[in-house]
Amino acid sequence: MTSFGHDVYDDVIVGGGHNGLVAAAYLARAGRSVLVLERLGNTGGAAISTRPFVGVDARLSRYSYLVSLLPAKIVRDLGLEFAVRKRTVSSYTPVERGGRPGGLLVGGGESRTRESFARLTGSDREYESWRAFYGRTGRLAEKVFPTLTEPLPTRAELRARIDDDTAWRMLFEEPLGRAVEEHFADDLVRGVVLTDALIGTFADAHDASLVQNRCFLYHVIGGGTGDWDVPVGGMGALTDALAAAARAAGAEIATGHEVLRIETDGRTPAEVTFRTATGEGRVVGRTVLVNASPRALGELLGEEAAPREAPEGAQLKVNMLLQRLPRLRDGSVDPREAFGGTFHIAEGYAELARAHAEAAAGELPSVPPSEIYCHSLTDPSILGPELAAQGYQTLTLFGLHTPARLFAHDNQGAREVLLTGTLAQLDAHLDEPITDCLAFDADGRPCIEAKTPLDLERELRLPGGHIFHRDLSWPYAEDQGAAGRWGVGTPYANVLLCGAGAVRGGGVSGVPGHNAAMAVLGH
Repeated sequence: MTSFGHDVYDDVIVGGGHNGLVAAAYLARAGRSVLVLERLGNTGGAAISTRPFVGVDARLSRYSYLVSLLPAKIVRDLGLEFAVRKRTVSSYTPVERGGRPGGLLVGGGESRTRESFARLTGSDREYESWRAFYGRTGRLAEKVFPTLTEPLPTRAELRARIDDDTAWRMLFEEPLGRAVEEHFADDLVRGVVLTDALIGTFADAHDASLVQNRCFLYHVIGGGTGDWDVPVGGMGALTDALAAAARAAGAEIATGHEVLRIETDGRTPAEVTFRTATGEGRVVGRTVLVNASPRALGELLGEEAAPREAPEGAQLKVNMLLQRLPRLRDGSVDPREAFGGTFHIAEGYAELARAHAEAAAGELPSVPPSEIYCHSLTDPSILGPELAAQGYQTLTLFGLHTPARLFAHDNQGAREVLLTGTLAQLDAHLDEPITDCLAFDADGRPCIEAKTPLDLERELRLPGGHIFHRDLSWPYAEDQGAAGRWGVGTPYANVLLCGAGAVRGGGVSGVPGHNAAMAVLGH
């Protein structure tokens, strides 16, 4: 059985994902005794880099893949050797109009973006609306993003800080679809705007719950700019740096340790029971920080009587390695630009609405919406030297509006149907089938893998495959005291939630880990 350095730890952290590692590093740097227990054989959770294809020297960000919400403050505070790179193009959205292939390019300089809008829509109106809309969200981002690593504001305090009644109304009070339709007339432009409200969130533009607004908010505030950047070395570079920082500060990290129970009355040290390959063991922590979903936390605490929240993921994740980038039907755009940013597929406004309606009715979308980007164009370091020299490239695809319920009966069969349909939508804008560009692994199989929400639940224990652990929260206190000063509280004073399901959680941010550490340290 495992032998640890202490009989009683100041802090036991359940789960070695990036948020748990952030908390561990902060707490250990404060001189506390810290133990991280991780079920898998490696740290990192969903923020890892792996070589998914047999015999192929390509280290891909297998699950999470871009960085926006990670505060520079955390990187500085922990002295992380980690960097991101900007993408020169924000997005490219292909479309066929009047029988001719074209598209909307956002990026590459203001004049190119303006020209692309004018070519698509016939005037400057949509571009000027775009500038006004994102100018407003940009000013909001500058004010909201710094609050993520501060004590949780009240709704009134955050509204006063934003100090823009129009921005508050369109993002915090009315369904986002209203603002999109008020600002934009072109269906394709509307769809490009709406996609940020749907990544990992199954909702219609006019959903009265405003879950789409919350998703959109987190997508436009990152770094105070809304930029989504490429992690140099892949996402695993971040979690490797975090694990190194935690260990350097004195934290112990034990992989292959699955936590089974947490027993506490909230006042005395908690007893944590875990399982390894050789049997069960126990360790005591004065505080316990849980880097798992709220649902998993309830199970660990034995709260069987309480009705369980049932989160549901709604995405398809596809990783590909190509021998070369495909040629585009739209010859006016270099594929290196088109795939260097976010390449939107079947994400017009009406297409997104139809896909949502079909999925809500229990059917796989007939025209599956998705988006792609090529990590290796911005950061070729994830490819082995030979692959890079031969022009190999990666593609990461994220599909929308595919809730877990659609895979419940036949996960494998539904996955195959959805992947085929998704690639067909991509092929509609290519001058050659994407399958003709795929590389092959050492066993002669094409280098492509797809993950449904049920696959993510099985592999990572994401509840229902939900990448945010549950629907995203507003970045303010819904009611005073429920989640505590930092948004990480539970009914037990010595048990804190430090995962994506905390208030202001979701995405690769480290924010819940930071905030849980601040709560422990009494900040």
